[in-house]
Amino acid sequence: MSEETNKNKYSADSIQALEGMEHVRMRPSMYIGDVGVRGLHHLVYEVVDNSIDEALAGHCDTIEVTINEDNSITTKDNGRGIPVEIHKKEGVSALEVVMTKIGAGGKFDKDSYKVSGGLHGVGVSCVNALSDHLHAYVHRDGKVWEQEYERGKTLYPVKSTGDTDFRGTIVTFKPDPTIFQQTTEYNYDTLASRMRELAYLNKGIKITLTDLRHKDDKGEFVSETFHSEEGLREFVKFLDASRNPIIGRVIAMEGEKNNIPVEVAMIYNDSYAENLHSYVNNINTHEGGTHLSGFRRGLTSTLKKYADASGMLDKLKFEIAGDDFREGLTAIVSVKVAEPQFEGQTKTKLGNREVTSAVSQAVSEMLENYLEENPSDAKTIVEKVILAAQARHAAKKAREMVQRKTVMSIGGLPGKLSDCSEQDPALCEVFLVEGDSAGGTAKQGRDRNFQAILPLRGKILNVEKAMHHKVFENEEIKNIFTALGVTIGTEEDSKALNISKLRYHKIVIMCDADVDGSHISTLILTFFFRYMKELIEGGHVYIAAPPLYLVKKGAKKQYAWNDDQRDIIMKEFGDNAKIQRYKGLGEMNAEQLWDTTMNPEFRTLRRVSIDNLTEADRIFSMLMGDEVPPRREFIEKNAVYANIDA
Repeated sequence: MSEETNKNKYSADSIQALEGMEHVRMRPSMYIGDVGVRGLHHLVYEVVDNSIDEALAGHCDTIEVTINEDNSITTKDNGRGIPVEIHKKEGVSALEVVMTKIGAGGKFDKDSYKVSGGLHGVGVSCVNALSDHLHAYVHRDGKVWEQEYERGKTLYPVKSTGDTDFRGTIVTFKPDPTIFQQTTEYNYDTLASRMRELAYLNKGIKITLTDLRHKDDKGEFVSETFHSEEGLREFVKFLDASRNPIIGRVIAMEGEKNNIPVEVAMIYNDSYAENLHSYVNNINTHEGGTHLSGFRRGLTSTLKKYADASGMLDKLKFEIAGDDFREGLTAIVSVKVAEPQFEGQTKTKLGNREVTSAVSQAVSEMLENYLEENPSDAKTIVEKVILAAQARHAAKKAREMVQRKTVMSIGGLPGKLSDCSEQDPALCEVFLVEGDSAGGTAKQGRDRNFQAILPLRGKILNVEKAMHHKVFENEEIKNIFTALGVTIGTEEDSKALNISKLRYHKIVIMCDADVDGSHISTLILTFFFRYMKELIEGGHVYIAAPPLYLVKKGAKKQYAWNDDQRDIIMKEFGDNAKIQRYKGLGEMNAEQLWDTTMNPEFRTLRRVSIDNLTEADRIFSMLMGDEVPPRREFIEKNAVYANIDA
């Protein structure tokens, strides 16, 4: 048979039947979402989730997470310890089964765990498969047991290595650099944010995070301990620290409805944003689901019933909508479900129908009691709802004006927009450029085939502190809506964003590399986060990275994006090298701007993503809100880095 015939032969031998661990290594994104920064940190969450599940079952109250010097991770808990006896079916230790078999674990046994988080039962074995090396220690029944693995394969059978008075499990793993090619370096703040979240969601548990790579001012390793006695009540206070509450205290409850543990905490503030965060078995369901539907139903029906009975709505000339009851509301809904049904592998939307009525009943009872016992707060909330309804009515008119302008204007596009000739949105990109001067340079330097330019005049409105109708009346924001081709508001949901006619799949924020430019970038990002979050979640929003310096010597020239690069280039060029510091985009000519910032072959774009929704919400409200002290503290802590990754 010829070699060509062999190549085209499709037979039973062509079918690859990959074992579980091999499949994880070949298709890691199917299990952890991606192999970038997010997937790297997800490995830690999976191991910690096992310890949290032990805590939920009542067997663990202390968890320690350590980032080691070599960027390996060690987790330690005082749970029961993974069983080490021989597994009857597999013929090896239960520890080895848990560590090397996808889908193995106590979470599938209802007698062991009533509820659990993790990733569809593939957690720690998935971590093992994607680790260069993993070492497990089990302290159980007075003995220490251990086993090591390389890329998911055991190096030796489980063995006893001594006696112990401690009880629990210790796991140390190092991510495989051949899988995580982008980076294997852990970010302390990212892990701290998740550990803090877990401590709030599971009150009474103590979680300590230590970084052996860095020391603080006292010469001690950077470390934080997260512990909450009040749970979600404290979580809401933490998230709303930079907002002004309009009622006396956090409204909170916890209980069990229809055999589903439900915990809810909420407070109203004087902002115009709605901040709802939902969790199922400690997993942030950022797309919501039946538990969030139940919360909204219970909130709306109970508040509307109270408002109608109070007579405060009698003079209102239009109906109150569901959105009106949630303006200025920060709330957290956490449920524990024995057999959660999630939509999709990434667990972002709960589908269990029975949860809706459970949460709705719990919220209704909680609110009825609170409103009855706190009449002055109840009146304040209803007044806030009425103001929200009036603002929504005004915003609807403003949106209609935006859309009418779109239809009536020539081509339906803002006059400032320099559009591209390509018609396929997937191939098109638009640059939101700070100022007319830089906008003019960008227009000259761009590739007109697929790059559009929309200059923005000065600093756009701070939407964090503006009522909705003021946002839609703002000229620069109207231009962004119109240029992008998106609309907002439907009969069902006045805040829903319709991106079906999005005209550009890359939206690039391009501002000066100085303090003012950073402020403008943050203002634009705040607008996208509050009004066009779907574009961020869809991976459409980017930030351009213009260079800070041009170093020249004779005919040689090289750009630098930071001081370190500048110093290295200066050393290479030697004496008499000249440095040009770019104070703004307008100081570059069209060719320089294209070469450094707009040419897809050489430019650097940073895609904006939301790794932790609650943390992003907190940071935006802190940076763009009214409260100065928390903003000053944040800037002082992070000024060295001069970057904020949402």
